[in-house]
Amino acid sequence: MKDQVNDRTDQYGGSLENRCRFALEIVEAVSNEIGADRAGIRLSPLANYMQSEDSNPEALGLYMAKSLNKYEILYCHVVEPRMKAVGEKSESPHSLVPMRKAFKGSFLVAGGYHKEDGNKAIAENHVDLVVHGVQSLVNPNLPKRFKLNAPLNKYNRDIFYISDPILGYTDYPFLEDIA
Repeated sequence: MKDQVNDRTDQYGGSLENRCRFALEIVEAVSNEIGADRAGIRLSPLANYMQSEDSNPEALGLYMAKSLNKYEILYCHVVEPRMKAVGEKSESPHSLVPMRKAFKGSFLVAGGYHKEDGNKAIAENHVDLVVHGVQSLVNPNLPKRFKLNAPLNKYNRDIFYISDPILGYTDYPFLEDIA
């Protein structure tokens, strides 16, 4: 969908509408097959990962948010570019608030949120739900840890996606029961 990587010249390239066409066709097909109330999409219009940039990422995100309303899907999950590198936060000059206001379903975000800033984003009505991907992987009982203000396990990205079942996703310790 991003104009810096989509160099197509057919109906799936060029204009913003054309670049978004394929994703919207997929949303329509999935919604028709399983029901819109069971469908969602994950987008990263503001992120520049792997040199995947757009000259106007806010317009791209807003166009998609508005267009998705036609299909009445359950949620739109957006990746917010809040990380420069692992563990190194950065603030983006862009805002997801226009997308949030435009999209009629549940609006989810991910992007290095901690308990406090995630709660703030929800309290300020910028999002409906904050996704804690990595923190959920390495803290099998993350909601309990948040509730108790307990320490979080530190993650080791070097062991993500390896084939050894003992390391990585299955051996992070649970929080001991605290009554």
